[in-house]
Amino acid sequence: MKPGHGMKYGRGEPRCWAASELKLSPDQTQAYDLLSHTYFQEAKRYRMELFSKRLELREYLTDPSVRTESIQAKNLEIIELQSKIEGKTTEYLIQVRNLLTQEQLKSWCPEQEFPMVQRMMDRPFRMGPMTPGPPQPPEAPKKD
Repeated sequence: MKPGHGMKYGRGEPRCWAASELKLSPDQTQAYDLLSHTYFQEAKRYRMELFSKRLELREYLTDPSVRTESIQAKNLEIIELQSKIEGKTTEYLIQVRNLLTQEQLKSWCPEQEFPMVQRMMDRPFRMGPMTPGPPQPPEAPKKD
C-alpha cells in the first residue's frame, strides 16, 4: 500500500491521529467542535432509530403470525437507515477533511475519529464463551 493511503501506521509507519489530536488553529478547533457536536447528535438519533427497528425486526422474527413480506420490509428499513448513517458519516469526514491543512492531512486517520469503532476492529473476535455461559436454548421436539 502506498504511503498516505489506507492505514497509515503499523509496521514502520508513523502513527496517525484524530483531527482533535492535531495542532488545530483556534478557528479550526471551533469549526471542528461544531461539526463534531452536530454530527454526533444526529448520529445518536439515527442509532436510536436503528436500535428500535432492530427490536421490531426481532419481534417480527419471533412472531409466527407475521408474514415473511413484513419481515423483509422491516429489514429493508434497517438497511436504508444503515445507508443513511454511512452517508452522514462520510459527509462528516469530508467536512473534517476540508478543515485540515495539507500538512495536517498527512497525519490524519479518518478511522481515529471514531475510537470506539477502532477498538472494536482491533479486538479479536471471540470463539465462544470462555467460562460456562447461560443455559442453552431448548431443543426442538423430535419429529417421528
